[in-house]
Amino acid sequence: MMNIRYRENTNTWPGFVDLFSNLVIILIFLLIMFVFLWTTTSVFNKNSGAKTIADLRAETTEQAQTIEQMRADEQEAKRLLVMARDELETLDNDRNELINELNETDLSLEDLANAYEAKISELTQQLNQANTIKEQLAQLEQDRAKLQDEMSAQRAELSEQMARLQAALDAAEERAHEQEIQYVEMSSRLNKALADKVAELNQAAQYQSAFYRAIKDALGDRTTVRADGDRFIISSDILFSSGSYKLSSDGKRQLQLIANVIKDFENKIPSDIDWIIRVDGHTDKKQVIPGTRAYRNNMQLSLLRATVVANELAANGVSRRRLLPSGFGDLYPVELGNSPADLQKNRRIELQLTNR
Repeated sequence: MMNIRYRENTNTWPGFVDLFSNLVIILIFLLIMFVFLWTTTSVFNKNSGAKTIADLRAETTEQAQTIEQMRADEQEAKRLLVMARDELETLDNDRNELINELNETDLSLEDLANAYEAKISELTQQLNQANTIKEQLAQLEQDRAKLQDEMSAQRAELSEQMARLQAALDAAEERAHEQEIQYVEMSSRLNKALADKVAELNQAAQYQSAFYRAIKDALGDRTTVRADGDRFIISSDILFSSGSYKLSSDGKRQLQLIANVIKDFENKIPSDIDWIIRVDGHTDKKQVIPGTRAYRNNMQLSLLRATVVANELAANGVSRRRLLPSGFGDLYPVELGNSPADLQKNRRIELQLTNR
């Protein structure tokens, strides 16, 4: 029997373990890059990147936490790889011891050749796997470099957008400050105007009661003329015939008496009070007879009657600028019933002394 000694073979396991360790580290790094790019892209793909600074900071904080967790995972993976490498080295030592034992054992040349051939085949397979992993690592390194470049570009774009958002926020705060100043100034002016208006209304109110008493005294005890709150109501039936806007003789006489009262108050009310007499026309809810040419509905009839009353008062000496005719048709009835008495109350002319 021949005693053949093998040469000590080159140990490739540590190199394989290093390659595998680097592969895992790079994979973890790529995962970190992927998470960062995904979260960064999600921030600016919504509404054309219109995110607030607070949202961006929240996203950045979340990304930092995720990266910190991945770093912890990477440290754990390194620890496991070191343990695996130690175990592989132990196995490699056991393999060398086995080879030494084979060298010291008396075996036939054929057995030693077969054992050597099997070992060579196993090591060749491992070497091929190591080369494959090396190529994959090279490709991953290229991908990592590409992703790193894209990440740098994304980060630069993110910084630029954050700068623009910060500038927009600063401008918005400046505008808000300016608008607040304008609001305070406008509020002050509005409060002063309201105070002046209230004072003017109070002044006008002082003459309303005297005005209505004077008209009542001028017209006497007529059931067709009455005061109601802040207005004086004249029944349209004493001013106009049914469906007409031509003044009756009795209506003209009553309007002349009212005009005299208004002219007297033009001299009594101070000139700094901007007052007017509103002449409001109202009708009942009976519809206009089809074919009427002068007007087509109650709204037009009420305005025509109010205008005629204002013209008559002006003809009797009342200043035209103190008169404001308006027509409301049957929109504001004082009675909701359908009896002749209710309809008669709704046909009316209202006179109201008020500020302009």
